[in-house]
Amino acid sequence: MTKNNETIFKLEDKIEGAASKIDIIKNLIFGDTIQEYNAEFEALKNDMLQKKESLESLMEEIRTDLHTTIDTIATDVNIRITELEKSVEDKMDNLEQDIVQREQLSKLFIEIGKKIASK
Repeated sequence: MTKNNETIFKLEDKIEGAASKIDIIKNLIFGDTIQEYNAEFEALKNDMLQKKESLESLMEEIRTDLHTTIDTIATDVNIRITELEKSVEDKMDNLEQDIVQREQLSKLFIEIGKKIASK
């Protein structure tokens, strides 16, 4: 082997040795409690993931309900607008009929007046 390869292997051994020494020191300092902490953190992580999924599901349900409600309201508004348009058209037709009837009535009064004047 070349000198470079030997140096790399020695560095890797030192890094592995340092990592294992850190693990040994952690176990000496914390002992069994580190495993308990890890278990508690894992339980918290799982609990948070479950709550996240639950919230996402609830948000999707609310989104669907909102879309349904908005569609219903839009349909309702369109129906009411159509009813109002029809009502306005009917009232305008009635006004036009009233105007026509007034014209006919005025013509009748004029004819009656002419007949009265001619007698």
